[in-house]
Amino acid sequence: MGFRVSTLLLGLVLWTLHAHAQSPTTAADYVVGPHDVLTITSYDQADLTGKFAVEADGTFTYPLIGRFTAGGLTLRQVETRLRRQLVDEGYFRNPQVTVAVEAYQSQKVFVIGEVRTPGTYTLSGNMTLVEVLARAGSTLPTASGDAVIVHAEDATGPVLPVSGLENVVRVNLRDLERGQFSQNAALRNGDTVFVPRAETVYVFGQVRNPGAFALQQQKTTVLQALALAGGITDRGAQSRIKIRRVENGKEREISVKPSDLVRPGDVVVVPERFF
Repeated sequence: MGFRVSTLLLGLVLWTLHAHAQSPTTAADYVVGPHDVLTITSYDQADLTGKFAVEADGTFTYPLIGRFTAGGLTLRQVETRLRRQLVDEGYFRNPQVTVAVEAYQSQKVFVIGEVRTPGTYTLSGNMTLVEVLARAGSTLPTASGDAVIVHAEDATGPVLPVSGLENVVRVNLRDLERGQFSQNAALRNGDTVFVPRAETVYVFGQVRNPGAFALQQQKTTVLQALALAGGITDRGAQSRIKIRRVENGKEREISVKPSDLVRPGDVVVVPERFF
């Protein structure tokens, strides 16, 4: 699962980067913030074209105009106000100005849990779940098959998905793996992406690789759990597989078939054949 999801993430990110390369204009509804770097292109006068860093107060200095407030405005609003000010101050009748983001610095998302490189990542344009997971190095083999997105405006750090919290979105990574790209949620400033650890099943006895294994899908059969352990050895008794399960604080032993479902914490035991 970890490898397949990682391959999916790589493919989608390459598609996303290709799409961005084909479309040089940044999303018009991106809201400019402190420390963003804007590329402003003037088709009327070359001296008005350049890169401008937005300072902590949301302003930058633009030729002819002086201090200009961009913080809190979308890119298209910045364009509109620049044009209007150039007209109002008598410099041009119909100035042609475009604004794009050269470097995203003001908006961030947080990635925590079972990923290779958890941390804070700059939110660039229309960033999606797949892209930020790829930046975090993809999910670990111990990750569950889900990712949880917590929308929290003005968050200064990660926000865990606790009970009762609103604006929480759960995404099935296996659906993404199967090509359901509608699950590829768009991210907002301050979002936390949490990839929980998968619950565990234990497989022992006559299997090739006994041990603990992550349950990376909600419904896992005994046969699938045995496959995680490399399958039954030649000495294993497939007809006498047992599960040791704790219920209400008491352990009991259950005879199971390969098609039965396992639960988190189950211990699957494959006994040795009598002959």
